[in-house]
Amino acid sequence: MKIIVCLKQVPARDSVLRIDDAQAWVRETDLSFEINEPDTYALEEGLRLKEKHGGEVVVVCAGPARAASAIREALAKGADRGIHIEDEALARLDSFTTARALAAAIRAESFDLVLTGLQSDDLGFSQTGVILAELLGAPHATIIMEVQKMEGGIKVKRELEAGWFQYVEMPLPALLAIQSGINKVRYATLMGIKKAKTKELKRVTPAELGVDLKPRQIIRRVYAPQKSKQTQFLEGPPKEVAAKLLEKLKFEARVL
Repeated sequence: MKIIVCLKQVPARDSVLRIDDAQAWVRETDLSFEINEPDTYALEEGLRLKEKHGGEVVVVCAGPARAASAIREALAKGADRGIHIEDEALARLDSFTTARALAAAIRAESFDLVLTGLQSDDLGFSQTGVILAELLGAPHATIIMEVQKMEGGIKVKRELEAGWFQYVEMPLPALLAIQSGINKVRYATLMGIKKAKTKELKRVTPAELGVDLKPRQIIRRVYAPQKSKQTQFLEGPPKEVAAKLLEKLKFEARVL
């Protein structure tokens, strides 16, 4: 199987976020970066499928120059080669434009399976994977908790609400958006880190792929929500106070 794994580099989860001077995004000079956590589960699932059924795992990442470190980390964990779609503008593009860049690079690969994380830690739209599937003309499924290779295709387990699951049989090639927690993510070994230095990392630009990076969605302003406190005293008999409190929790605080 040839498995394509899409990765995104995002700010580290323990980073202190500060809004930039333009108030359009966070100040990236203050941040450290890491592989998007849901994508690490997609990478792990791809590596496990390769170990079980053979084949190749190719990592594709669209991002600025710093994103090369995320690809190298994936190569150290066991991916065979990487493709870096490099452009500084890719650090802040919308899901559709990012998916177009990924699709242009992936079309050149004769893939069996494309794996993405369910969503990104920084934006959390959960759209890039499904848009990418449409652009590739591939069947897709999301919130995947298990993948089984079958004759002529795959069988996947999808997580639904309230503890329910759905089992779907799909032909190949296909795209799957992997749910976090599907597996236990491995660490890169010292030997893997050494081998990663000799593995292929191909760099291409959106222009070389024929992709226009004009976004369809733009973030105009980023700001911290205003903090406010309000204290109310509810008086009366216990039954009446309880009814008032319940009403406020439902219709004002909206926590019930």
